Amino acid sequence: MGHSDILEAGDGVEALNLLATQTPDLFLVDWNMPNMDGLTLVKNIRTKNTTVPIIMVTTEAEKTRVVEAIKAGVNNYVVKPFTAETLGDKIKQTLTKMGVAV
Repeated sequence: MGHSDILEAGDGVEALNLLATQTPDLFLVDWNMPNMDGLTLVKNIRTKNTTVPIIMVTTEAEKTRVVEAIKAGVNNYVVKPFTAETLGDKIKQTLTKMGVAV
């Protein structure tokens, strides 16, 4: 997809530890992770950074779950399974909506 500077965390706790030393331009957060679920991670990210784009990646497609994620602070949502093209479109949509040059 053309992105090369990527950080990866195995779970929400590891992601928060990375945030102590890194400031990503975009988060892709899975809802279902060990040690700290994605929704909790999003809430933690939002206490430190209210502007970084966050896309929730999940199998959770129920409307109530989508609303819950949006209330927690996600900027977009993509449901598994998805293609690289779909994810790329979601990233572009999110960054464009936030006024970031794509």
